[in-house]
Order: sequence, then C-alpha cells, then structure tokens
Amino acid sequence: MSERIIILDFGSQTTQLIARRLRELNVYCEIFPYNKFPEYYDDIRGVIFSGSPYSVYDDNAFKLDVSNIRKKFPILGICYGAQSIAHIYGGKVEAAGTREYGRANLSTFDNSNALFKNVRVNSQVWMSHGDTITKIPDNFEIIASTKEVTIAAYQVKNEKIWGVQFHPEVFHSEDGIKILENFIDICGCKRDWTPSSFIETTIAELKQKLGNDEVVLGLSGGVDSSVTAVLLNKAIGKNLTCIFVDNGLLRKNEFENVLANYKYLGLNVIGVDAKNKFYTALAGVSNPEQKRKIIGKNFIDVFDDEAAKLNNVKWLAQGTIYPDIIESLSITGTTIKSHHNVGGLPDYMKLKLVEPLRLLFKDEVRRVGRELGMSENLINRHPFPGPGLGIRILGEITPEKVRILQDADDIYINLLRECDLYDKVWQACTILLPVRSVGVMGDERTYENTIALRAVTSTDAMTADWAKLPYDFLAKVSNEIINKVKGVNRVVYDISSKPPATIEWE
Repeated sequence: MSERIIILDFGSQTTQLIARRLRELNVYCEIFPYNKFPEYYDDIRGVIFSGSPYSVYDDNAFKLDVSNIRKKFPILGICYGAQSIAHIYGGKVEAAGTREYGRANLSTFDNSNALFKNVRVNSQVWMSHGDTITKIPDNFEIIASTKEVTIAAYQVKNEKIWGVQFHPEVFHSEDGIKILENFIDICGCKRDWTPSSFIETTIAELKQKLGNDEVVLGLSGGVDSSVTAVLLNKAIGKNLTCIFVDNGLLRKNEFENVLANYKYLGLNVIGVDAKNKFYTALAGVSNPEQKRKIIGKNFIDVFDDEAAKLNNVKWLAQGTIYPDIIESLSITGTTIKSHHNVGGLPDYMKLKLVEPLRLLFKDEVRRVGRELGMSENLINRHPFPGPGLGIRILGEITPEKVRILQDADDIYINLLRECDLYDKVWQACTILLPVRSVGVMGDERTYENTIALRAVTSTDAMTADWAKLPYDFLAKVSNEIINKVKGVNRVVYDISSKPPATIEWE
C-alpha cells in the first residue's frame, strides 16, 4: 500500500463504518485494537480514535498512551476518542445532564479551520454519548458548537490533533463525509486506493509470496471464494486447484450450477460428493454451535483427503473477509459466533494460509470482482453461510428436512428474481423451524412444518434491517411454498433487525 490511515478501535459499533467511509473515499485504512498501534508500518498518514461504550473515567475504560503518536501523525478523535484526548491532556469530561443522542446542528463553527472547510452553516450532525467535555486544556481551542454542546469540536493549538463529539461517519451527519475528506487532505493522502490498484498490488504480492508453490482453495459458490479463486488464478494459474465439496447442505441444484460457473471462469475445479458423510456425522445433533463444528471438521477431513491426492501443495487459500475477522476476534475478547474461515487449521493439515481478501468488506469484494470481469450473476449472489442449510434447519438435520428446505428456498429465491427484488435486499433465506402446526388442505387435516422467510437490507452485514417486502409478494411466496412443497403448511416472515438478532437464525 502506498499510504494508509490507522483506526484505533475503542469498541464502538460504528468503528467499521469509519473504515468503510474512508475506503469509499479511495483511502486504504485498517482497524487495530486501541492498544495495538502498528509501529511496523512506514506508510501511515494519519490516525483516528473511534468511539466507545465506556466513559473515560470508568475503571474499566480503555486507556491510551498517545506519546508515541502525538506529533508524528495527524489525529482525529471521534466521540469517546475526542473525550479521551481531552481527558489525557488535562481537560474535564463529565456525565451530561441528559443523554446527547440524535440529530443536532452546528450552530457555530470555524470554517477557516482545515477540518471544517466547505462545511455548511447549521449542518446537521449525529450525537451519541452520555458524557460531554465540559472544560478543555489551555492549549486547546473550540472550533464548533451546537445549541446543547458548547465543545462539539476542538483542535489542539499548533498541533494536527482534532476531536469531534459527534459521529461524522454516520448517514445522519450531513457533511460528515466532507469532514472526513478534509481530514484525509490534512493527512496528505493521494486517494488512489481503488479496485484496480488493489488487484494490481495483490496479484504482485501473491506471485512473490507463493512463487511456484501449489495452492488448494475450498470453493463455496459464494462471491468471496470466487473472487479469491480468480485473483489466485491470475497470479499462479495452473498451480491453483479448487475443491468444491457437496456437503448435502447446499441450495437446490447448487452443486451442478456452481461447477458450471467455475468451468466458465477457466478454473481447475474438483467436485466432491460427500453428502452421506455429513448426514451421518450430524445425525441426532441439535445444538447449533456443535453442528457448525461438526460441519467444519468434516469439511476439513474431506478437503484434506482430496488435497492429499495432489502433489506438493503447500498453501490453503480461503475467502476470509474483514467482517469475519472483526466478529470472531473483537477487542473485548467476545466472539459473536464461530466463522468457518477464521481460527486457523488443524495441525495435521500442515498447510500455510493465504487470504487475499481478509481486509476487504463485502461490497469491496464485489467491486474487485467486477473489475476482474466476473459475471453479475456471481458478483451479486447473496451471502451463503459456510455451514449452509445446516444452520437454517433448526434442530436435528435429516435428508428429508434438507429436501423440504431446498424446495422452499428455491421457490423464494426464484420469485425474488422474477419480481425484481433479489438485488434490492442484502440477503434472503428460508429457515425450517422445529415447529409443526395444524392446517387444512382440501377436506383433510394436516400437521406439518413451518417455514420462516428472512430478508434483510445491509451494506456490510455488521448491522442489518429487515426488508419491507411487498405484502402481495409475500402472499405469493407463501402460497407457492405451501402448494408445492410437501411437508409445509405454514409460512411466516421474520421482522427482526441486527442487532439484537443475527441475520442467520443459528
């Protein structure tokens, strides 16, 4: 990378959004825990301190030593980050009389200050904090206020250190992007990080890293592993072998369709039918985390058997992306759920990992795929979990339950496409519930299964809202599933957002 901005994460739910905004402005950035500043980089141009759920005066608050950063790089503190800087320098941070949350307007600000260049008078910003800076040190100056918050923004005199008590990264801050652009300009970034530059740099790095070594890649049919495969194919060609495992938990006709797609891309792909192995291992298992681990272990076993048939394979490629890493390894040590791509490999595989997409968000992966000339059909596919339908069948997995869910899912996804709704949602899926209910079909009483429909809107899967699909569309899906899928007599729609729910049910 020719330049980068470092974001130090204090645990804010919008830290990833800051990174996304900078990437959208063609500036490469990385997120690090607040206490893990990467001293080994020589191309850092600036540093951003994120928000946090803590108060700076809490005993368990994240403390920061800025002595190794101050005067080396421009710094922007956001919310807690701003309060932390003020607190460190001797200012005063106190609990606000009322929680300052929601829209506010910059009633006064210094538009001659580099951070507020071209920001409009009364520009709306988004506040989200229970504390406020009530006193700044003598060498600080206030550069913006709102009606309720006197110290909405400040700069340390004669230093390139700024703090804002609002969130410029969120949509509701009208000139937030402009403020971030101004900080980028202060940092002297050229803003030349694009999909084409990423591809060029990554292919060069892969060639150097892998040399003439052989690489094996586990394909899933999704956009992440597909883009990984095409990148590697451009870098090492025939030294890449892709393995696509049918674990019996794929979508209807997925195995055949995916193999056809990859043949079109010119990839060397081995297809493995391992349905019975997975069904046997999962028999009688209902716990979702246990199912994930069984599916993961058996995938590794099948994959290892196939890889052992190849000569001189030294690397395993994976389509790991940034949200996988963020959710699996948070700064507080909390794991939301196990990701099949994160956590390393069993010792017996003896393969080194190569993950060319590990620092990209999903929308960036799609942009890279388009730049590589991949078809929209592959690029725009909804995310599909590594454990597949195994975590969309609540409770024990059986071949009959898989058949029911595959048929229902096929109807739902095809109708989304037919009604021009597929590309308007981030992810859609069907869930087979461990619930049977009474119904009537013709003159007969039925006692059959319930299918839940799920569709969400999102940009990176870190947060998601349920999609407001038209009622007549949902009625049509329900009618088609109940009439055509043997074993289903009831369809419901999930209207939960993330958080508090997750996108998948298990």
